[in-house]
Amino acid sequence: MNLNDYSLWTAVITPMKEDGSIDFESYGMLLKEQEAAGNGVLTLGSTGEALNIDESERREVLAFTLKQNLKVPVMVGVGGINLRETTEWVEYLNTQPIHAVLLVTPLYAKPGDEGQYEWFKTLLDKTKFPAMLYNVPSRTGKPMSVKAVARLKDHKNFWAIKEASGSVDEFKKYREAAPNAAVYSGDDAMTPKFCQNGGKGLVSVASNVWPAQTHKYVEQCLNGTLKDEQLWADCANSLFAASNPIPAKVLLRKLGRIAASTLRAPLTDKELPDCSVQIEADKKINDWYKSHV
Repeated sequence: MNLNDYSLWTAVITPMKEDGSIDFESYGMLLKEQEAAGNGVLTLGSTGEALNIDESERREVLAFTLKQNLKVPVMVGVGGINLRETTEWVEYLNTQPIHAVLLVTPLYAKPGDEGQYEWFKTLLDKTKFPAMLYNVPSRTGKPMSVKAVARLKDHKNFWAIKEASGSVDEFKKYREAAPNAAVYSGDDAMTPKFCQNGGKGLVSVASNVWPAQTHKYVEQCLNGTLKDEQLWADCANSLFAASNPIPAKVLLRKLGRIAASTLRAPLTDKELPDCSVQIEADKKINDWYKSHV
């Protein structure tokens, strides 16, 4: 499976029942929606609340994902602050028939160029899969080091970058630092601008709700035919009215596609008591899609 054939990856939510346990029935249906749309699957990322799920549950989620025998590739999130524990997770993933890993900048500690280089190099050396390096300073507290990226650019396992700072300038810096890496937008609304500057595609939250629609959106971003950039920006941004993945879960529950909008603490669906804006966004995106197929 050629990973570069996939311009859209969905950072899949982890549905939970009202008692907080994993809702595998809803999760399975979401995975099948992504497969039908032809989207790559990213499981156990921040959108999947991976850091609020203990390792035994993460293993269950991954095992369930792989049992679906999806015809699209599966990427698995790797994040944290403890290098030993993170390395152990990578070693476990090496025993699984996945296709790629997502390596995030260390959380909370805010390491500099050398610390980030050592972190990423350790994980790149350990994994046997292609790796996407992930810049998300709003969650980690520190941008991914451009100098570290440049030093790692020729590593055999360095495949791609997910750029979620929302800055075209940062996007360009990473492209220059690692010219052979595929650079994906990690921000749904910024995808048109990133694609205009050589972006490969999108790692998306919105495609949880709109799998086929977001696939068409990315296709138009890449071929330069998108004429509704503001509509997409407004609708995608409605899914960030509260901390991700709260709005996506609340909307999916309202639409009847998951059984409950439960999240793990410290996240709660009480942060979004009214999802009328998201319901309106859903209508707009569906109307847009009907006019483009």
